[in-house]
This record gives sequence, structure tokens and C-alpha cells, in this order.
Amino acid sequence: QVQLVESGGDLVQPGGSLRLSCAASGSILSINDMGWYRQAPGKQRELVAVISSGGSANYAASVKGRFTISRDNARKTAALQMNSLKPEDTAVYYCKAEVVVRVGPDRFRRDYWGQGTQVTVSS
Repeated sequence: QVQLVESGGDLVQPGGSLRLSCAASGSILSINDMGWYRQAPGKQRELVAVISSGGSANYAASVKGRFTISRDNARKTAALQMNSLKPEDTAVYYCKAEVVVRVGPDRFRRDYWGQGTQVTVSS
């Protein structure tokens, strides 16, 4: 019904930059929060950044000042600009969206996840 597709993951050297994109499609009435999460091998998935429909953003302390989340409501996309990358940023990055969908006459708010994109920071 709703699909999220991430792109932009790559191998990059420490100190480098990368931009991740997330595109939502399907039977979407509106999107509330959109966020980026990451999961490194052997670790729990953690929130990296979240942005509201109005553009208010919050970040994990570990990425504050280095990463910037943005969104385009008309295109139903979100992006994560990652600068000054560190080896500790290596992980699979996932896009998550709180989506309002219509099921028959009713409207529901549901969470959807993308498939993930690999970011590797290494020299």
C-alpha cells in the first residue's frame, strides 16, 4: 500500500560527506513525522534524526552538528545530509514515515519502513 525507498548509501572516507534520500509512494493521504534510523552490526537500531511535517527537526547527540535532515512535502521525500563522517557512522540507514492512509471510509496512521541503504565510512 505504501512504499519507502532509500538511496545514496556508499563507501566514503572519514571526513567525507554523503546524502541519503527517501521517497514515499502509494495510497498516502499525508505524512506526519519522517525519520532516519541506523543499525550497525551487533547493535540495536537507533534513531538518527526526525523531522515533523512542519520542518521541526531533532537529532541524536552523536550526529548533531554533522547531519541535517530535510523533507519535501510536495514530493513526499526526505533526505539526510551527512558531513564529517566517522567510522562510527557505519551502519545500514533506514527511513521511517508516519503515514496517514485511507482504508475504506476510515483514516489510519501507520508506520512504514524502507529497505535500508548501507553506509560504510572507512579509509
